[in-house]
Amino acid sequence: MSGSVLSLARPAAATNGHNLLAKQLNCNGNGTTDGAAKTTVASAITPPKQPQLAAKVIQQSQIVCFDVDSTVICEEGIDELAEYCGKGSEVARVTKEAMGGAMTFQDALKIRLNIIRPTQQQVRDFIQERPSTLSKNVKRFFSHLKAEGKQVYLISGGFDCLIAPVANELGIPLKNVYANKMLFDYLGDYDSFDINQPTSRSGGKAEAIALIRKENNDDSLITMIGDGATDLEAVPPANYFIGFGGNVVRPEVYRRAQYYVTDFEQLMGQ
Repeated sequence: MSGSVLSLARPAAATNGHNLLAKQLNCNGNGTTDGAAKTTVASAITPPKQPQLAAKVIQQSQIVCFDVDSTVICEEGIDELAEYCGKGSEVARVTKEAMGGAMTFQDALKIRLNIIRPTQQQVRDFIQERPSTLSKNVKRFFSHLKAEGKQVYLISGGFDCLIAPVANELGIPLKNVYANKMLFDYLGDYDSFDINQPTSRSGGKAEAIALIRKENNDDSLITMIGDGATDLEAVPPANYFIGFGGNVVRPEVYRRAQYYVTDFEQLMGQ
């Protein structure tokens, strides 16, 4: 398959895909920023889908884009911040409604932030006291991509202030981060968020990739890697999507993805 461009046809539902979901401990001491044995729910028995071809996709791609929450890191940042601020259960209810299609992404983001209303100081303390947990082998994979001359971007519906420490640890320049921005008043109290950011609305990840394509060669092969439906829907303008289930397996994404891995090591062709 050298020199060829892989087909991105979406296959029919995987046989018994919904019955393959279970718990997996994929974020261990080797994948944490603080050395603690943090764990998340994923699937110990969910098999990868075409991992060798997925590794070929990575080899052929000039640009690789990543979701952050539950992909690059084990956690969901806004849920962790809500819990830290004592609003975890209230925000979880809104998240569940949003996932059921009861509201737009931007409306759900607005409601959740209006519940949390974190101060600037709370955000600083949260980042200091609860650093994000890097997914297993993600640091090695990023080093591999950079050694191969790939451009790497982070595209998230989360917030740049929470993602910046992750980007710094992985050596990703902040100009390569597309994420939402919290806005605070002069006293440091929460005010709102920047609705002009593409990732603040439905279809925002596809919009971000379109901007990345404009900044680079239009003929570049771009691959999006993530755990969620919003990542899957970034194709097009991305050329390829690789589902990631190392922290949580979302049945619909697993069913629809042509390529699916549960460990970043599977994408390094080793």
